[in-house]
Amino acid sequence: MADRERPGRGADPPDPQESVREAVEQSRSGAPAAGKVVRDRFSSDEVFQRIVAAADEEITSGSRELFFSALAGGFAITITFLLYVSVSAETGEDPILSALLYPLGFIYIIIGGYQLYTENTLPPVALTLERLASVPALLRNWTVVLLGNAAGGAAGATALAYGDVFSSEAATIAVEVSRKGLETGWWSLFAKAAFAGLIVAGVVWVEYAARDTISRLVVVYLAFLAIPLGGLFHSVVSITETVYLVHLGETSVFVGMTQFVLPVLLGNTVGGVLLVTVVNYFQTTEERLEDARFEGARRQLTMREWLFGGFVGRSYVPLIDTTEHRGSSTSEATRLLVPISNPRTESHLVDLACTLASQREDAIVEAVHIVQVPDRLARRGYGGTRSNRIVNESDRLMERVREQAEGYGVECETSTVVSHRSFEEIFTLARHKRADLVVMGWADDRLWAAGRAERSLSELTNSLPCDFLVLRDRGQDASRVLLPTDGGPNSDLSAEVARALRATFGSDVTLLYVVDGPDEREEGEQFILDWAGENDLGDADIVVDTSGDVEAAIAREAADHTLLLIGATDRGLLSRLMTDSLHYDIVNRVEQSILLTERATDRSLRERIFGD
Repeated sequence: MADRERPGRGADPPDPQESVREAVEQSRSGAPAAGKVVRDRFSSDEVFQRIVAAADEEITSGSRELFFSALAGGFAITITFLLYVSVSAETGEDPILSALLYPLGFIYIIIGGYQLYTENTLPPVALTLERLASVPALLRNWTVVLLGNAAGGAAGATALAYGDVFSSEAATIAVEVSRKGLETGWWSLFAKAAFAGLIVAGVVWVEYAARDTISRLVVVYLAFLAIPLGGLFHSVVSITETVYLVHLGETSVFVGMTQFVLPVLLGNTVGGVLLVTVVNYFQTTEERLEDARFEGARRQLTMREWLFGGFVGRSYVPLIDTTEHRGSSTSEATRLLVPISNPRTESHLVDLACTLASQREDAIVEAVHIVQVPDRLARRGYGGTRSNRIVNESDRLMERVREQAEGYGVECETSTVVSHRSFEEIFTLARHKRADLVVMGWADDRLWAAGRAERSLSELTNSLPCDFLVLRDRGQDASRVLLPTDGGPNSDLSAEVARALRATFGSDVTLLYVVDGPDEREEGEQFILDWAGENDLGDADIVVDTSGDVEAAIAREAADHTLLLIGATDRGLLSRLMTDSLHYDIVNRVEQSILLTERATDRSLRERIFGD
């Protein structure tokens, strides 16, 4: 905390709460200035900030990562069931002694960082309540984690049923313990499970308030010890017990799920969400996210986005986001979005965007510095100092981008986004900022090159929110441009770029059309002449190649040019670029700079479900 000036004549008096805290924590002698002990715990606001920072990672994790983490967590619950039954058999079913090792499976899960459904009733819900994540994003998180827990618990129950793990006495007790849930009334199960949900969500809250692993261990042990001692029920344990009974022929799947698992699941959810999450949320102040997010409530999802997620905009807000999000009623100016991973080395992207913007009225270039942080950084939280340092350094680097745009006479806005994602963040920004065109770079050392590991890649790249230009810069100018075409909207986009380069730099443009043989030359010439006229490139040089080999023809003509413009095929560009499966391998065969173009797509619901 920075030193504050002493209040003098005419100065505003300091906030009393802040003054007391400062005096206690910053006493020069090292002794507390007031009270009996130095403050050693987080405030409720600080706990909430830590939870939100950790939840940010969970709710944006890929489904595969979530599922397998939940699978491990579900299997770990088997340890709880195993130890509870085994100790019961050895102690004559003493209610206290039997429960002593019950928390061990939960300790593995929480201390080990595995996913547990009941634990997810707090962090993701807190993020959703703050409108940083949408309701569909929350439901997706819950569904994946619950399925993973169920699969892990079922696998563990199967191993116990057929692995000859229990002694004969323990096996009998295992059936008795499992049948207690089936013999308990529906509403009683719900109420007992609600209290269990309260305990688990409370554990998560206290866990983020703890400052060391020993404290966390003690809290987790005592809290989960209360479940068997209080005769309460946990949903994942109930799944394990139900599957165990099914394997032994003691019940059916339908009966076990509807009369045991379902009421416990609903009770856990209600207890965790309503009795802990919401109460803890409203006990914190309006400044609870001051350090967890940048500039507070201005970055929240709209109500439509909060309810419907990515179907109407976006599902998630990065923890640090300095972009100015605009509604549909704002200016109709053309917006060119330039995502940048390194402002020092990607000036060529800004040049290209400014060139295109200079040929359009009321065009705005929006350069966004996307700072990617490691996946696990969120668990350590985002302090205000760290947030400000990142943003200030980014703003300093982006100053040269603003100066660069001034040279073109183009309006330029810059901003910073800090996120765990890179490639996917481009699509989020493009949709929410309602960009008309994205100008991005492509190289093996760019953040976007790691995008193939991010979730929902196929859906992202096959449903583009706007037009995309992808530049592979090889340090050459745009004086001689080659534009191969076979017509279509993607080639039309390439033509727009060619016209802008011609108007700005006086580039010489050559159009290439490939036909299957000499007999088709005349028809090919007529096609390319008509296409050139329709796209205002009638003065361009025309080349009709009769070899029928598109890639070879492009490679031959590209040797005499400095920039190659290639439109996407019907199979798409970005999806194939991300998976190293371009229809044309020409990107790796030529030494010239290459600009790949793809128009926005608008796929039908049928295409989204069943593919092309």
